[in-house]
Amino acid sequence: MTKDSPVVATAEGSRGPLQVARRQQLLAALQRDGSMRVSDLSHVLGAAPVTIRRDIAELAAEGLVRRVHGGVALILPDDAPTADEAPVAGLDPLVGRALGMLVPSLDYYWPDVARGVEGAARELDMRVVLRGSSYDTDDDQPQLARLVERMGVDALIIAPSMDAPSAERTIEWLDQVGVPVVLLERTATVGSHHAVMESVVTDHALGAAMAVRHLTSLGHRKVGLVLDANSPTSQHVRRGWLDATTECGLDSDATVVAVVPDARSPERDTVLNDVLDRCQATGTTALLVHADAEAIALVQHCEERHLSVPGDLSIVAYDDEVAGLFSPPLTAVRPPRRSIGRAAVRLVADRLVDPDRPTHRIVISPSLRIRGSTAPPPA
Repeated sequence: MTKDSPVVATAEGSRGPLQVARRQQLLAALQRDGSMRVSDLSHVLGAAPVTIRRDIAELAAEGLVRRVHGGVALILPDDAPTADEAPVAGLDPLVGRALGMLVPSLDYYWPDVARGVEGAARELDMRVVLRGSSYDTDDDQPQLARLVERMGVDALIIAPSMDAPSAERTIEWLDQVGVPVVLLERTATVGSHHAVMESVVTDHALGAAMAVRHLTSLGHRKVGLVLDANSPTSQHVRRGWLDATTECGLDSDATVVAVVPDARSPERDTVLNDVLDRCQATGTTALLVHADAEAIALVQHCEERHLSVPGDLSIVAYDDEVAGLFSPPLTAVRPPRRSIGRAAVRLVADRLVDPDRPTHRIVISPSLRIRGSTAPPPA
């Protein structure tokens, strides 16, 4: 076998001329330098990092190159690569890597998650490219493609819109994008075998159950539920509430369950007032409310109707973004936002260092902060 034989060995017949030429140039660059970073190859070959990674994956499958920590190296005739390759001299697996982050809001819930990502990335000498989407977006893929193809990020940490019409197509694209992907507060499966994607989520059902148990420990026997119509967290809060009411021997059908439209809806005040009417009609003495804005609005409606919180009605907020700043300070379930962000970075870092590691899914428990909005029910 001659030094040039890897180029001759490529199966060119099934590929377009541009891909064949790029693969030959990639192999030639490796023959010259021995090992290179993906970012350097992208610059030399004038191709997007995602394209280079796909070429590398194909060449590795053909036994022509091997992935190493921080880059790629040519396989020489007498090479005997092992499962755990040592890092190539001068290549650090994480330093300088860019993490693309896409979240549906930059002004509620997600800023603390982003701070967790930023802090963990800084500790590893990685950098974060943050972008905001929207809960109302029809398609996250264009923003994600820009992060990968134009910004050249090495991994994605994202909370895609799972209710959008394009969600299935976006998940399929993420599965094929060629960089590590970690979902934030979302889960998804891909392929015919429904393989799971890596994710970090809060156990929101557990958080809701903690709130119900707290209220029942105070003596409440009718604990209602109020949910934000537009939050993907609501389904998990509802599940936890239902499981806990059943476990505690409460009748979930004998209390209040309501969904509140967002603040832009002209029906919002009517729905909130109806919740309080139904609390009085059913004898409901406590509510779990997702999220903070809805909980605060309910307390304000109670004040207008001369109802005391917690004297007449105990309220637990879910999210604890601003609940503790209100008067009275609201008892609240607090998701571990910064921990979610930090854990996502660790998953990405581990995947970059070891591309063949098993898929990991991390579930982190929230906490209950007891404040001034909960008390025993009225006698």
